[in-house]
Amino acid sequence: SGPLKDMDFSVQEGGGPRILYQFTLEPPAVSYRTSGEKAGIIDIDLKTGILYINGSLDWETKQVHKVQVESLDGSGNVVKGPYTVTINVEDINDNPPEFNKTKYVGVVRQNSRPGKPFMYVHATDRDDPTTPHAQLSYSILHHFPNPYEEMLFQIDSETGAISPSKTGSYYLDPQKQDTFTLVVSVRDMAGTTTNAFTSSVDVIITVMESLWKAPSTIHIKENSTQAHPVNISKVQSNEPDVIYDIFEKEKLPRLPFSVSKNGDIYVTEPLDREEKDTYTFFMVSKDNKGELVDKPLQIHIIVEDINDNPPVCQQDLTIIEVQENEMGGSNIGTVLARDMDEEDTLNSRLRFKIQSQEPEFPTNNLFYIQQDTGNLHLTGRSLSKRDSAKYSLKVLVSDPAFQTICDVEVHVIDINDQIPIFEKSDYSSVTVAENIPIGTVILEIQATDADEPATGSSLIVYQVKEGDPNNTFIIETDSETNRGFVKINKALDFETMPVYNLVINATNPEPLVPGVQYNSSSLTTFKVFVSNVDEPPAFLKPVYKTEVSEDIPVNTLVITVEAHDPEGDSVQGQYAQYLARGKILFLQKYYLLVEGGYNVAQKSKADLVLHLRDVNDNRPQLADNPAFFCYPVRGGERTLIQATDADEQFFYSKFTFSLANEMNARNNWEISKANATHAYLSPKHSNFEEKEYNVPIILNDNGQPPLENKVNLKVSICKCSSENSCF
Repeated sequence: SGPLKDMDFSVQEGGGPRILYQFTLEPPAVSYRTSGEKAGIIDIDLKTGILYINGSLDWETKQVHKVQVESLDGSGNVVKGPYTVTINVEDINDNPPEFNKTKYVGVVRQNSRPGKPFMYVHATDRDDPTTPHAQLSYSILHHFPNPYEEMLFQIDSETGAISPSKTGSYYLDPQKQDTFTLVVSVRDMAGTTTNAFTSSVDVIITVMESLWKAPSTIHIKENSTQAHPVNISKVQSNEPDVIYDIFEKEKLPRLPFSVSKNGDIYVTEPLDREEKDTYTFFMVSKDNKGELVDKPLQIHIIVEDINDNPPVCQQDLTIIEVQENEMGGSNIGTVLARDMDEEDTLNSRLRFKIQSQEPEFPTNNLFYIQQDTGNLHLTGRSLSKRDSAKYSLKVLVSDPAFQTICDVEVHVIDINDQIPIFEKSDYSSVTVAENIPIGTVILEIQATDADEPATGSSLIVYQVKEGDPNNTFIIETDSETNRGFVKINKALDFETMPVYNLVINATNPEPLVPGVQYNSSSLTTFKVFVSNVDEPPAFLKPVYKTEVSEDIPVNTLVITVEAHDPEGDSVQGQYAQYLARGKILFLQKYYLLVEGGYNVAQKSKADLVLHLRDVNDNRPQLADNPAFFCYPVRGGERTLIQATDADEQFFYSKFTFSLANEMNARNNWEISKANATHAYLSPKHSNFEEKEYNVPIILNDNGQPPLENKVNLKVSICKCSSENSCF
């Protein structure tokens, strides 16, 4: 209660009758009078001054009520006022959200981008929009049908935007399911409480085929005379206002294609199939942020051939050789030509025709060419070199639009109807020493051939036909003179083969004509006598290898070697034994004397390779690495130390590190293994003086047998620079 004055009240809507305030009368006032927005339920008791509401207020009907109050005296005159009483109606959540449609219908394209909205639902709430009462949250309540574990669609809880999910973007296919029904729910109170009001609506979604599809293979004729650019195809995204672009698959100097802002694809210049017959690139669509909207489409273009290339002779002059005894009708060669137009098409189909022949033959042409293959044949008779040694042909090669002349020469070559004849049937004998060098010429032989010189019919090839089973001899021919040179091909050995009875034949590389055969005129003989040479003794092996331990005792037998003499003479020291003479032994080049023979001073030598096996005879040591800690010492610091050993790694693959029990080492330091050859040394406290400490460390190499070594590691405690090194 209180005196009459301007007042403000806040009252929740609904709730029924209630007392708001009591105004106290101040003489001479005896009553009150009200006026204004009383809504039929706001009033004041004229005698007691009680301001009350006789009913329920509704925020949705009126949010603010203003009532004027006056006090009156007994005569009805105004004593005080009018004063304004303002009643603010507070909203309560008493209205459910309502969709603006009873059913929604939408269309989505196959392969649409996930998260890109294709439709919206919208609901309103009559409650106060500044309170959670009217804050709405959307969700998908049901999804019919739902063939996958994840929903194919998703909805933005705040905006009501419906879009494909990642699963939907991949799986939506009108061929499999073209219609879906979603039950979309909307809740007020931002959907955060179970006491919220809820409404729902059906959303019918039709799935349509994607607009973003790669066109079929595009065919473009080469060397087009149309004005460029020329439209060849079109692509269209599922989304509007995208930016189209071309992504090159091949790195070409230039790509003769472009795309417009509407997705029209153009070829920008005439194409040449002979330069490049196919093109492959990708079409992409992007949003205004440069992000891909659709999956790239592969565009494949085939350049179609036109007949724009003449036939080309593969050789400026085609030379064909024909033996003069070649039978009529024989295939003597092929005239080769090519066409750069597309293979296996009429544009590149070639036809051949003999246009002229020089010299001409009086009765008929000597040659015939197969029109589709270019194979050249003799007609009905053999050629004779006496008639002409050479014929010149002009061959017309044509495709459906062009013609080319190819030049051909046919050379008539002599037939091999003469055999080589030796100038001597017996070259007597040759005596050579058994140590004659390989490659030495021991005899020259000569045969002649009456066929045409400098041809395969007259060139002579010499071979040892009999008496040389091991190919000890080889015969080389001077191609200009046909003279043969018999050479040593392998080392001779008097003891194995003292005499060779050789039979040599002479032949031609070119086969003899039928009816002609080689005979005794193409054979010759001679003997090779091998003279004995007193040879040095020989070891059974050129190199002897053995292995001993490095701690082998002095005078231990190392190895026994054996030798013999080719002539059968006795060998002095035939079984030689070599003894160790010291800790390390190196042996090389041992000589043997031969008793008897032509020269008793002859010697031979062999090499001995001796490999020394290591034994574990070196104690481990610490690597010479400085160790220090910065003063004052802090906890957690450590330094890396390394152990080494002069023995092979086999003996020290794993070192053991420990602290000796002296100089208080175990109270001041601790050691921990880092790997096979390294360990960490760490201080156990910080109470170190600035000086040098000796840390006794025991190293064990764990070899066979294991060896230990106690070493003192010098560790400096020093003031450090900014580079973490001692001053």
